[in-house]
Order: sequence, then structure tokens, then C-alpha cells
Amino acid sequence: MSWGTELWDQFDNLEKHTQWGIDILEKYIKFVKERTEIELSYAKQLRNLSKKYQPKKNSKEEEEYRYTACKAFLSTLNEMNDYAGQHEVVSENLTSQILAGLARYVQELKQERKSHFHDGRKAQQHIETCWKQLESSKRRFERDCKEADRAQQYFEKMDADINVTKADVEKARQQAQVRHQMAEDSKADYSSILQKFNHEQREYYHTHIPHIFQKIQEMEERRIVRLGESMKTYAEVDRQVIPIIGKCLDGIVKAAECIDEKTDSQLVIEAYKSGFEPPGDIEFEDYTQPMKRTVSENSLSNSRGEGKAEPKFGGKPKGKLWPFIKKNKPPPPPPASASPSAVPNGPQSPKQQKEPLSHRFNEFMTSKPKIHCFRSLKRGLSLKLGAAPEDFSNLPPEQRRKKLQQKVDELNREIQKEMDQREAITKMKDVYLKNPQMGDPASLDHKLTEVIQNIDKLRLEAQKFEAWLAEVEGRLPARGEQRRQSGLYDAQPAPAVNNCAQARESPDGSYTEEQSQESEVKVLATDFDDEFDDEEPLPAIGTCKALYTFDGQNEGTISVVEGETLYVIEEDKGDGWTRIRRNEDEEGYVPTSYVEVYLDKNAKGAKTYI
Repeated sequence: MSWGTELWDQFDNLEKHTQWGIDILEKYIKFVKERTEIELSYAKQLRNLSKKYQPKKNSKEEEEYRYTACKAFLSTLNEMNDYAGQHEVVSENLTSQILAGLARYVQELKQERKSHFHDGRKAQQHIETCWKQLESSKRRFERDCKEADRAQQYFEKMDADINVTKADVEKARQQAQVRHQMAEDSKADYSSILQKFNHEQREYYHTHIPHIFQKIQEMEERRIVRLGESMKTYAEVDRQVIPIIGKCLDGIVKAAECIDEKTDSQLVIEAYKSGFEPPGDIEFEDYTQPMKRTVSENSLSNSRGEGKAEPKFGGKPKGKLWPFIKKNKPPPPPPASASPSAVPNGPQSPKQQKEPLSHRFNEFMTSKPKIHCFRSLKRGLSLKLGAAPEDFSNLPPEQRRKKLQQKVDELNREIQKEMDQREAITKMKDVYLKNPQMGDPASLDHKLTEVIQNIDKLRLEAQKFEAWLAEVEGRLPARGEQRRQSGLYDAQPAPAVNNCAQARESPDGSYTEEQSQESEVKVLATDFDDEFDDEEPLPAIGTCKALYTFDGQNEGTISVVEGETLYVIEEDKGDGWTRIRRNEDEEGYVPTSYVEVYLDKNAKGAKTYI
């Protein structure tokens, strides 16, 4: 089965068919391209959907994601983000494995088809030229024969006419002979051209055209095979991501199975627990015996038996003015909570008038502490003005402890950040000292001083909140223990907190001012040296090209050669240094001005530091 023998006379139809085949291939390429665009669009929409429902940082939504159900939903969002990534992988694989190869193949196919049909047209033109030569020689031979015949008839006519001179007859005879000779020459030429044409025609129909058509047939069959292989690759690209998509779905199922209603219930308790005790029984007030009134008016948080066991205080404070106690008086034992209303059955504050019982009960149920001293009065005024107190004393004890702990952690992170910046500036200053041509070391002194001052301020803040936290938890350490636990910031000694006003509760539940000049609270020791020992290598976030040669002779730096390309693993944080990696074992810092950085997240081009 060969196109050369079966379709020897279908040159034009084969030309149309092969063009149709190329059109089919281009149509399939267009189909795959639109599929890749759909996959990218779908992946983008999935990512936007996942991002839309992600909790916002430093918002109430972020706190809600402590619950297992919300964690499962967050895991679902993350898995959907990975799911979208697989659709991007499908798009990339379709582009690289099908579109790129088929686009090149179509161009090659067009060139090959053009070459084959060019050869076919050339053979057609040659046989047509031979045919025209044959026709021309045939017409010439026919014309010469007719001319020779007319010349012969004219000679015979002249020879038979007695009135014609002998010279005219001889002239007619010679003319007839010339015409006969021309006819013989034309005949020989026609015979030669005819033989040549027949030979060329046999070569055309039995050799040239079959050979050209056979190549066109092989080209068309290769096109069909390539189209089938592309369709198989199309299916295989989808099949490759099915296991990963299955893992994403398994992750969603696993996250759903991790939902624990009991854990969520416990988190609700931790989130809203006030730390107060429920109110006890209200004692009977006998108004028939005005001289023997009970103290039940202020015993809302103890039972009747406990209220009787406590010493009863009358309307007079018996000389104990708690808001104005002396500083050398030892404070009472720390109560169960730091809130003034958390101390039940305490004596009434001096000059405090009795209030209706219903008002007292409502006040207790709303958990708003009564203002019994000047500091509490100031705090109450600030609450009414809308500004929460710095020590969170307006919150219930348990919530206050959590807020203080969060504040302490936040300050510690800020301190660590400032210390990292101080270390970077110090490193840059050392480089400037060893290489003065890179910069003036004195220009960094102001920045270094500013960073050190910020560290001192943050340490003071951290110590202040640590003191409040220790007071709430009832675990204020002794001086010797403080001295032993002050190893958190060993790079620079932290100044002690002097004259820190500590709020103490009087037995009646009110706050008093006491200057704790002897309490120097240090933050708990934490070993930061081993925190990043087992940390995985940072991923590359881009590449960079060395603009100049840098000899990294200092610790933490790395040498680069001009024109060298390396990986960027950490951006410039404002200290003038960029962290790069040459391979898994060689990484370090180089001056940002020495490299040209290209970050992957910058879609518009390279971000250059010059």
C-alpha cells in the first residue's frame, strides 16, 4: 500500500489532505493551550478562595483558630492551596511536555511538507516542459511536411507548363528539394524529442512521483503517531497528579477526624474563665435587731459557714485604713486572683457606705470590681474613658494572666529582633573597620546606639510585665532566684526595674500603692544558642549575580567572584547584607551592593540593589 502507486494522479488532493492534517495538529495544540489556561485560572481562583478565608493576622479570627474545628478548616484551606498547586503542575507539564514539543514539530512538519511538494511541482514542471517541446517539434514537423508538399506540387506544375523558362523550373525544383530536406530534419528532431519525452514520462510516473509521494505518506504517518503520543501524554500528566491530589483529600479527611468536641469545650473554658468563685448563700438580715446586724452584706463569695468563721467587722474600720498603709507593712498573702472583687468576705473599705443588696448582687454577677482606693479610682476612670489599663487589671484573673503572658512573649520577640539587628550592625561595622573603602565605621555608631536604647526600653517593659505576671500567678521569685534566672539576655546586662509601683490587695479587696524598690525582676533564662541548631536549611527565594569580587575573610561571610551566580536565601533586612548560598555546605553574607538580586516573587523582573 503506497501512495506513489495508488495515488499517482492525486497530487492536488494529497496537498489538501496534508494541509488538513497540519490544521488538525494545530487545533489540538490550541485545545491543550486553552486547557493549560483553564488550569491556571482554576488554580488561581482556588488560591484566592483559600486566601480569602485564611485568618487575618493580629485579629480576632486568628484567636478563633485555636479550636479543633477551626484548625480542621484551616487545614482544609491549606490542602486546597496544595490542590491548586497540582493544577498548576498540570498546566506546567502540559506546556513543557506537549505544547513546546508540538509547536516545534508543526514548524518542522510545515517545512518538510513544503520541501516535498516543491520537489513534486518541480517534477511536474519538468514533464510539462518536455511535453511542450514535443508539441513544438511535432507542429514544426507537420508544418515542414506541408511546405515540402506544396513546394513539390509547385515544381510539378512549373515543369509541365511549356511557357515557363527552364531557369524558373530549376528554381522550383531546388525549392522543393530544400523543403523536403527541412521536412526530413523536422522528422528526425520530432522522433528524438518524442523518445526523450517518453523516457521522462516513465521516470516521472514510475520513479519521481512514487518516491515523493512515499515521503509525503511517511510524513503524514509520523504526524498521526505524534498526535497519538501527545494524547497519551495528555492523560499521563493528569494521572501523575492523582496520588498527590488524593493525599490532599486524605489530609482534609484526617483534619476532619482530628476534630475533638471535648477539646473545643475545654478551650472555651480557658478563653472565658474568670477565676471567680460563685457567690455563696446570702445570710438573713434581721432588721428587728439593729444592734446585731450581720456582715452578710459583703459576704457574696463565701458560704454561710465560712462567713461565720471569719471575724466580723462592723461599720467602723477599727483604725485599719488599708488605702493608706505604710510601705514597711508586709503585704497580705497573694489572693487567688489579682482582681479586687476576687477577695470575698473582706472588711469594708473605710468610709464606704452600704449599698442595696440587689445592687451588690448585680455588681458581683457582672464581675466589675469596686473601686476602693485612689489607684483603682484612676483605673476606673480610664476604663470609662475607653482606655484599658496597661496591666490589664480590668480583666478577670485568668484572662489577665493570659494577656500578660502574651505581652511578655511579644516583648521577648521584639527584643530578639532588635538583638539580631544589633548583631548585624556590629558585623557590618567590623567589615568597615577591616575594609575602610566599603564605608565609614563611625556612620553606624548612631544606629547602633539607637538599637541598644531600644533593647533597654524593651527589657524594662518585659521586666515590668513579668512582675505583673508573677504577681498574678503568685510566683514572684526571691532575690537569689532572680539573680539565678537572669540569663536570658547575656549579651548585655539588663537594667533593674527600680521604684516599680506594685499593686497590692488589702484584706477588703482594694488596691494600694507600694513602691517595690527591692524587687529586681529578671526574665526567665532561655537558651537561644541551641534554638536553631536543628533548623532545616533555608529555601532559596531567588538568585543573584555578583557585580564585584568580594573576599569574605570575616566569620559569617562568603567569598564571591565577579559574574558568579548564586542562590539568595535571605533578603537584606536593612543592615546592608544579603545571605546567599553556593551549595549545601557553603553559605554566608555578602554586601548587598556587591550583588544584583532577582527574587522569584517579583514577577515584573529583577529587584536590584545598587
